[in-house]
Amino acid sequence: MTSAASPAPSAAAPQNYLGGIALRLLAMASLSLMFVLVKLIAESGIHILESLFWRQALVIPIVFAWALSHGGARSLKTHRLGAHARRAMMGLVGMACNFGGMIFLPMAEATTINLSVPIFAVIFAALLLREPTGWQRWSAVIVGFLGVLAVLNPAANFTGGFSGEHGIGTLIALSGAIMTALITIAVRDLGRTENATTIVFWFSLLSMLPLGIALPFVITPHDDYEWLLLLGLGFSGAVVQMSLTGALRLAPVAVVIPMDYSALLWSIACGWWFFGTLPADTTWIGAPLIIASGLFIAWREHRLHIERTKDITA
Repeated sequence: MTSAASPAPSAAAPQNYLGGIALRLLAMASLSLMFVLVKLIAESGIHILESLFWRQALVIPIVFAWALSHGGARSLKTHRLGAHARRAMMGLVGMACNFGGMIFLPMAEATTINLSVPIFAVIFAALLLREPTGWQRWSAVIVGFLGVLAVLNPAANFTGGFSGEHGIGTLIALSGAIMTALITIAVRDLGRTENATTIVFWFSLLSMLPLGIALPFVITPHDDYEWLLLLGLGFSGAVVQMSLTGALRLAPVAVVIPMDYSALLWSIACGWWFFGTLPADTTWIGAPLIIASGLFIAWREHRLHIERTKDITA
């Protein structure tokens, strides 16, 4: 997904590995809180499309206020509206799948499936970007897929045709992980010419078009408690978007992706505290395989980056 409009490496955003890692850790903690609110909102009977609408609508004024205090409204100007539109389309589908997976599944299980993003990112990088992928990374992908299969629980879901809420939830969560991998590549490309505020602003604004059309068909009256949940969803969503996008701008994917595994600890704690659920036995089996695969992929990418840098400076 490399754009022809991308600048030369010298014009790229300055790299700050520690800053990128810190932002990614903040994003994972905020993401877990956001998903707690997603589940509570669903339990209140609010339609998922309305949740998505308010999640995006409340982000826009927050991001705009941030832009005004950090460079002014001109910092939101872009010459890559088409790239933003593609990112918004993928982001909206991915967010809907991630919300749906959290609604239908226990938090830890849905989070574990989402941790397979690096596995799919390697596949898409090989297919879409034509990046060379050796046997080591393909081996890690295979190990990761074994972990994904364990979490999907083939004995219960494959034989049952993925029927029932749990089976549907696993398919939705897996679709969310695949879409998130595509989004990661798109955001990394946008981050070469756009700052985090610009990317988040245009994503939120452009996604409001289809959500605004759908809203009249799903909106319902809300009490103070439900409005508080929706406000919290919007605020936490803004923190997540800014942190995720900022992390990808400050550091390579291979550096920040390992921080995503902290989300599993947050989701286990939040699932137990708020909903009284703990991971299924198959999740305990699959999670280590997925995490080991992702960490190896990240380590391998980092080593290759060092080798490429040495070749350039030699």
